Amino acid sequence: MTPLGPASAQASMTITAAPEAVYALITDLPTMAALAEETDAMEWHQGDSATPGAVFKGHNSNGGRKWTTMCTVTHAEPGRTFGFDVKSLVIPVAHWRYDIAPAEGGCTVTEQTWDRRPGWFRKVAGLATGVSDRESANAQHIRLTLERLKAKAEA
Repeated sequence: MTPLGPASAQASMTITAAPEAVYALITDLPTMAALAEETDAMEWHQGDSATPGAVFKGHNSNGGRKWTTMCTVTHAEPGRTFGFDVKSLVIPVAHWRYDIAPAEGGCTVTEQTWDRRPGWFRKVAGLATGVSDRESANAQHIRLTLERLKAKAEA
């Protein structure tokens, strides 16, 4: 699955760290699970590193609600791009991508997501996750994740 049209949520942040160092943080599953808002843990399910076709499982929560997702890596260019498709069982949920561009003194990271849920699944997903406005929640979560990524990379 490839993203079509504009992202449903995105933000960018300049980080004073080398693109390769930031990419290493983004593709380290335990680190990203600690930085992301709804993700509690992630582990490799097929493969053991960020390479196209590798699959990782996400364990997520919001309040008392818990759910898992399967994520297939679609883009893995060290120091440049990491992207993955997300499914719940066999249902497409989203595409997420981190683009890293060199900037003076470091790099700029852009985190984006494209909502891929079928219309009929949106209400079900909202009940399961406790989030009825996924676009607004993702916009806030992206901002928080990038702030945490910046703090970790610059420490």
